[in-house]
Amino acid sequence: MKFETISVIGLGYIGLPTAAVIASRRKKVIGVDVNQNAVDTINRGEIHIVEPELDMIVHAAVTEGYLQATTKPQPSDAFMIAVPTPFKSGLENNHHEADLSYIKAAAIALAPVLKSGDLVILESTSPVGATEKMSEWLSEIRSDLTFPQTHGESSDIRIAHCPERVLPGHVVRELVENDRVIGGMTPKCSEAAKALYKIFVSGECLVTTARTAEMAKLTENSFRDVNIAFANELSIICEKLDINVWELISLANRHPRVNILQPSAGVGGHCIAVDPWFIVDSCPEEAHLIRTAREVNDKKPSWVLNQVKDALIKSCESKTGCTTSDIKVACLGIAFKPDIDDLRESPALSITSEISKLGCQVQVVEPNIERLPKDLVRENIELVSLRQSLDEADVICVLVKHSPFTEEIKNLSAKNFIIDSVGLLS
Repeated sequence: MKFETISVIGLGYIGLPTAAVIASRRKKVIGVDVNQNAVDTINRGEIHIVEPELDMIVHAAVTEGYLQATTKPQPSDAFMIAVPTPFKSGLENNHHEADLSYIKAAAIALAPVLKSGDLVILESTSPVGATEKMSEWLSEIRSDLTFPQTHGESSDIRIAHCPERVLPGHVVRELVENDRVIGGMTPKCSEAAKALYKIFVSGECLVTTARTAEMAKLTENSFRDVNIAFANELSIICEKLDINVWELISLANRHPRVNILQPSAGVGGHCIAVDPWFIVDSCPEEAHLIRTAREVNDKKPSWVLNQVKDALIKSCESKTGCTTSDIKVACLGIAFKPDIDDLRESPALSITSEISKLGCQVQVVEPNIERLPKDLVRENIELVSLRQSLDEADVICVLVKHSPFTEEIKNLSAKNFIIDSVGLLS
């Protein structure tokens, strides 16, 4: 297949880098997003997210005329959907069902411009069966076209699933170098999708079914989640037994077949904190270990918060006439992982929010943002520099291992009460 024009629906942390990298291969790319500000920013050759190298690629692609952003889909040869798949709102805490409304909205938006021979790829991380559901939505709107679920290899439209597998902070490189799992609804769908990805992917393109491709992404992130849960549970056990968990893990990892991950304040982001629940929701009676790992990691922020409460009490007791409102707590990092600006599902963000409810003054240190998110706009919270927080704070809570923290944190005054949830001092 020849792909002269390619549309990317959703210009966030995955969609924009994907659109820009394809455009850098001198292909015409139409980026589509409902956010007018994002569209206007991109059309100026600028970016609205933080990702190394992306600004240069977007600027070049827009300047040279290969990348254009818009709020409405336009006719193309291929459509790549990269929109969010969060949890449905209003559900009980023990039930996490995927919200496919963004995928449905994308399908409804692009359906009118589909033509025979087009390829539609779902990149959004989704429960098993979501790609088939997307194809059904498209077929309901475009009854004049045929789709794989009814016409197999002879369908007018090709449908496939290819989950993103990139690491924030390294997205541009990994989009090109990483292997891709490509699952078509039919073999011809897979081959069409493979031809598209080979335009910009140097890694191997591995062909399978759509359902297996969906499950592959969920499996990858569940594997990570289970291993992180082991490390986080170790950290809680070691605290109770008065053992330095960081030293323990370092020693255990000297075994040639042991590779324990690092404990953290919890697990965040749009993948690891979310995807395992899609498996649990699909097979609740079978996914025992996956559910338990999610529960362990979801409870870690509460454990960190309890440590902060203890430090607040001790800090107050160390000062004559002190009340909680006199204490300043510095929260170092609110992103979901080091050296990015992404706050989605961030345990550090939720911990900081809960700390502010304790009645103390909160100093947020996040070098990757310019203003506090709406969730943290409160009278007792301010965004400050690292230097100011280290000079003024009574309690310091290290929540994210950002690179700028590494050296400065080692020069802390003995007056500080420190909660190090990421091993920055070890």
